[in-house]
Parts: sequence; structure tokens; C-alpha cells
Amino acid sequence: MKKTKRLGTTKIGIVLLFVIPALVFYGTFNLAGIVRTFYYSTMEWKGISANREFIGIGNYIELFQDRSFWNAMKNNLVLVVVSIFVQLPGAICLALLLNAKIKGMKLFRTIFFMPMLLSTVATGIMWILFYDPNFGLLSKLFVALGMAAPKAFLQGNTALPAILFVICWQFIPFYMIIVNAGMTNISEAVYEAARIDGASPWHSFWKITLPLLMPTLRSAAILQLVGSLKYFDLFYVMMGGAPNESTELMATYMFKKGFTEFRMGYASAIAGTMFVLCLVLACVFLLVTSKRREA
Repeated sequence: MKKTKRLGTTKIGIVLLFVIPALVFYGTFNLAGIVRTFYYSTMEWKGISANREFIGIGNYIELFQDRSFWNAMKNNLVLVVVSIFVQLPGAICLALLLNAKIKGMKLFRTIFFMPMLLSTVATGIMWILFYDPNFGLLSKLFVALGMAAPKAFLQGNTALPAILFVICWQFIPFYMIIVNAGMTNISEAVYEAARIDGASPWHSFWKITLPLLMPTLRSAAILQLVGSLKYFDLFYVMMGGAPNESTELMATYMFKKGFTEFRMGYASAIAGTMFVLCLVLACVFLLVTSKRREA
């Protein structure tokens, strides 16, 4: 008995030896950062001075009356909808294509995944050039097809859809890999049994592939939900909120308030609100999808 207890204690010690560094790192850079964010959100602080004035929930009161913030949140929610209802179906289609027995599919796997290999800054600059109304690739394509080229893709009402298209182009390959990994876990014997019973490929997809992919799709949807609510990169690189805040996101608005206007307390309030919004929506999504799964 004593020997067993010693072995158990030794195993726990080994586990802690490997886990503690990760917990220290996580606690220092994540948990402590979250706590300090909420602390700074109660302050009137420029971020570069030692002078801080405690104002309680003053920043939050101002934030909820800020039309620019609500507009940024609306754009984030549009990004969430597009991510889930465009990126995920697109990823499923590409994953099905990858699993099809077509010659040269190994080459297409590389081609499909290439957008994810580019840095976000390079992707943003590349698409700015593509969208250029004078010498851009898309304008030339419209002309070649005998169509009138739009005057500007990144102006007015077309700016937000143009950036959303680039985000879908960049991230569909990432979710394609996730969905493809889920498909490889489905036993071929199940499809063989369905074929023997006379099921068509369409019925096999709806009755076998899609139901068995649901846990994978649920995880991918959570990643898309949280990622879309805190997204920053391409919107900042391509437009930075212009024109007239039509492409403003909560993260880009937070950056402007914190590092352009030097209102770090107000920017922290935006960050705190983003954190709560991500947490609540993710928990609601998990709760709703788990109940449907049980039903």
C-alpha cells in the first residue's frame, strides 16, 4: 500500500512539474491581464502617465451611449454571421472535394491552403491592389468580361462586403482542414453499408457525414464566433474603420481610443465589454447546441 501511495505521489509530482510552468505563463499573461483590464476600465488614464483617476463605471456609461461603439459591434455581429454561414459551408464543400477520388487532388490541397500561409498584412496589401479601381486585377477582369467595373470596391457600401470576402478567402482553408480531419475519423464501413442499402452520395452526406461531423462543426463554430468578435487584423490593414466608420470593429475602435486618443481607461472598458460579450455568447451557443445534441 505504501509503495502504491508513493508511486501515486510521484506521478502527481511529475504532472505538476510539467503543468505549473504553463499555469504560471497562462496566469501571468492571460488571467492577470484580464483582471488588470477591468481594473483600468474604472480609471480615467492616458496610458503613458502615472496619474490615474478612479471614475467607477463612468467609462462603461459613456461606452453604452457611444454610437460608434454600437456601430462597431454591429459590424462584428455581421462578421460572426458571415463566418458561420459562409466560411463553414465553404469549408465543408472544399473538404468534400478533397475527399473525392479525383486525379491531382494533392496539388489542390496545397492550392486551397495557400491563403492561410500568407501573413495578414501581405494579404491585406495584396487585396487592396486587387481592388484598385484603376489598375486592379478585379477591375481588369470586369472589363475583360464586358462589364462595367465598379468605381471603387473599398468605398461606400461596398467596403464592408469587400473585406468580408477577403476574410472568407483567407479562413475557409483553415476550417477546411478542421472539417477534413473530422471526415477522416468517419469509418468507411459506414459508407459501405449505406451504399449496399442503396443510399445515394447525397443521402450519405445528409444522413451520415453531416450528423457525425456535428461535434467538429460545433468546435469550428465556437472558434469562428469568438474569433469574429475580437477580430482586428485585416480590417485595420485594409481600411482602419474608414469610410465613416463603416468598417469599424470593436477591436479597431479600442485601438484608436487607446493608442491614438490615449484614453486607455476607455479602451480597457471596450476590451472588458468584448471579453464579456465573447464569454456570454460562447456559453449560450454551447448550451443551446448541447441541448439540441441531447434531444
